[in-house]
Amino acid sequence: MASKEDILNKYRTNVREKFDMPDLSDIAAITYPDPLLQFMNMTKSVGGNAIEVEKGRDINELIRELYPNAKEIASNLPEITIATRNPDEVGRARDLNGTDVGVIRGMFGVAENACVWIPQQMKEKAVCFISENLIILLPKSQIVNNMHEAYRRLTERDPKSGLDLFDQYGYGTFISGPSKTADIAQVLVMGAQAARSATVLLIDE
Repeated sequence: MASKEDILNKYRTNVREKFDMPDLSDIAAITYPDPLLQFMNMTKSVGGNAIEVEKGRDINELIRELYPNAKEIASNLPEITIATRNPDEVGRARDLNGTDVGVIRGMFGVAENACVWIPQQMKEKAVCFISENLIILLPKSQIVNNMHEAYRRLTERDPKSGLDLFDQYGYGTFISGPSKTADIAQVLVMGAQAARSATVLLIDE
């Protein structure tokens, strides 16, 4: 089988007319008067939940209220004292199977589509997907308007390390609400490939 480069070279040699990339600098991306409110509304519209946490509220107590029947809670966050599993300490990713609630930290959210950027700040990133229910802790001040702003933020260089957010972490992903699909018979199924529910807890830094 031809390699990827061989295939691309065949395309290149058969292109008869070439066009320059369009100038996207004049495209005005959408902005919102209240990005936090837009993010919360959009999170609900994609099937998730967003809760603005009162300052001083015990996060562990709130998690227990949200998931009173949860037996296995996985997190490596120091403030999550009710965790029964630590994704930094398991031997294999599949050891996280059976996790009722996974608690992770988001770096920033996007008001446009309720995406939250999750860098790999744990040994086993499977906790982001294998958990039945996912809780994302997100500073309420870290909401950008749109994906244009999000990608600019990802590519900004840290003056100390000289690295951008793509380089600083081995893995990162955007998560927006729970896992869902409607590919089969156009029936919406929640939790098809990952968490059945996703809750963003918007906290003060």
